[in-house]
Amino acid sequence: MNIRFAASIVLCASFGIATAQTKKPTTKPSVKPKPTTPVNPLKNLKDSTSYALGVSIGHSLQSQNLSEINTQFLLKGINEVLQHKKVNLTEEQAGNIINNFIQKENLKKSEANKVAGKKFLEANGKRQGVTTLPDGLQYEVLKAGTDTTKPKLTDKVKCHYHGTLIDGTVFDSSVDRGEPATFPVNGVIKGWQEALPMMTVGSKWKLFIPSSLAYGDNPAGPKIGPGSTLVFEVELLSIEK
Repeated sequence: MNIRFAASIVLCASFGIATAQTKKPTTKPSVKPKPTTPVNPLKNLKDSTSYALGVSIGHSLQSQNLSEINTQFLLKGINEVLQHKKVNLTEEQAGNIINNFIQKENLKKSEANKVAGKKFLEANGKRQGVTTLPDGLQYEVLKAGTDTTKPKLTDKVKCHYHGTLIDGTVFDSSVDRGEPATFPVNGVIKGWQEALPMMTVGSKWKLFIPSSLAYGDNPAGPKIGPGSTLVFEVELLSIEK
């Protein structure tokens, strides 16, 4: 890293009075202190590994919707175990407490996401070209296929898809990866299982899937929270033999 040194020097102007010339005293240069180089606390492999474990645990907690835990007690528990001190919980008790906390947090977030999803679907269902089915699934035909063949639940299909949350956040996309996906129709979420058998090969639909036909009250990966409504653009490329 280049360190830039800055200095400012104040020069005095001279002026004449009659035939004599007087000068103002010259001020000494004012030099800013040199910026200090940040100290790297990771001095050795042990420190680096310790920090890496913390980062890994942090990401894991975040993905499980546990980012708001009290880290003071998290570190207390880790230290007591690693230092062979007496802990207040058995492993079974700890597991039960964690599971209970996760379920309650997921339920709170699920309810909030369901409210937002319901509002979104109500507005979306009023758009021209959007069809709403009795179970809440909505679809919009973006491109009609020329083939009349439709897959069955027991078929395997090849599709291109682009999945987002209702706020536009992309959580999965074969289009972005540049490679279509192949999977059994009965091996995906209910919303897809319902929509794919209605699609003809070569068609492209936009699906709006309520949480009850997606992952319900469970999170799915780091971006799909519990109770999330999902939006997919799905292009049915072929039925695989």
